[in-house]
Amino acid sequence: MEFDKSRNFDNEAEILKVLGHPVRLKIVAGLCTKECNVKHIWECLGLPQATVSQHLALLKNKRIIEGKRDGVEVHYTVVHPLAKKLIELLS
Repeated sequence: MEFDKSRNFDNEAEILKVLGHPVRLKIVAGLCTKECNVKHIWECLGLPQATVSQHLALLKNKRIIEGKRDGVEVHYTVVHPLAKKLIELLS
């Protein structure tokens, strides 16, 4: 493999940085297997709702996940292809 000094890895580095937190990695791994709402996530992880919501907001802001409103609930799913691939490689 040769080094390509013109190649920019800024986007990949940002995704890796966001997924570098164990809780966010758990959330993304879970959402790769099943779309679910914040209540289901915090119940499964045993974390406070506020903590999970903060992590979801960051993941959503970085466009790793998206939320779809269903009445009063929002169901989250992973939409970033690199995040999906990383979870697949870690599994």
